[in-house]
Amino acid sequence: MKKFRSIVLLLSLCGLFSFQNEAKGQLTIHTINVKTPEELIDFFKFTPLRSPLISAHRGGARIGYPENCIATFENTLIYTPSIFEVDPRLTKDSVVVLLHDETLDRTTTGKGKLSDYTWEELKDIKLKDVNGHVTPYGLPLLDEALEWCKGKTILVLDDKGVPYPMVCNLVRKHNAFSNILMTVRNAKIARQFYDLDKRFAFEAYVFDLEDVAEYEAEGIPWPHVMAYIGSEDVPGNKTLINALNKRGVKAMISGAPSLDKAFLNGNRNVFPDIFNHGSDIIETNLPVQAAEQISGLINPKGNVCKYFGKAEIPLSQIKYIP
Repeated sequence: MKKFRSIVLLLSLCGLFSFQNEAKGQLTIHTINVKTPEELIDFFKFTPLRSPLISAHRGGARIGYPENCIATFENTLIYTPSIFEVDPRLTKDSVVVLLHDETLDRTTTGKGKLSDYTWEELKDIKLKDVNGHVTPYGLPLLDEALEWCKGKTILVLDDKGVPYPMVCNLVRKHNAFSNILMTVRNAKIARQFYDLDKRFAFEAYVFDLEDVAEYEAEGIPWPHVMAYIGSEDVPGNKTLINALNKRGVKAMISGAPSLDKAFLNGNRNVFPDIFNHGSDIIETNLPVQAAEQISGLINPKGNVCKYFGKAEIPLSQIKYIP
């Protein structure tokens, strides 16, 4: 309990530091500054000079900061560089917003299915935080997120039913191939995106060696792949991770279902253990806590670190601070 309180105190002090910067009219954030599709491929390339990377699941929601919200992404970047898994969905009139659930009830002040409402009807609803409290933030458009992320981070776009050509057109519209990965649940879906545009890179579901063979059979270039290997850190992962690493591919474990829970129950080694067992990327609902736990494992010579930086952003450019 004392260790947990110490972590909370440290995070609070970090928060106070950000408020001091706000008093000076600017916000300091960590950045991942990837400028081209080639740099994106380099960023995710496996090398022996390993360094852990955080993926904030749905943005890393916290008290006051809802999931799938640009304000939440900005808040996470105050504490750590991170990529962000987000959830594009369609409104009734085919506007793409960020929302995890099919329904509005859990995370917004709205009711019912998102697909039953036009964008105009949704403009006044507000997002709820992790405790269900209403925040000042509205539903973000994918258009907004694709512009916002440039020079700051990489968005992982989950597959929530938006037609693939529509996703492709939006990414082209914003020239955002440098700043997004597409989540693909199998090799055939990856092939569909790759046929639409050869600049796409993927967070690909790869759960076993049979999946590895399927991606190769579909002709998906391994440099375009970061592999999601599941939500459990088990001994059998090592064979799969070795096979991926030999192909230049980094592996990612998602801690959101169970590993986050282990951390909250007092296991302070859970995030370092994921990295030490071979996964270079850790997806979590607790990006701030995970970043603190893995900070001692950062290798400044790792290929991700050359893209890390910090930015001083005038508050006039921060649209999403309440």
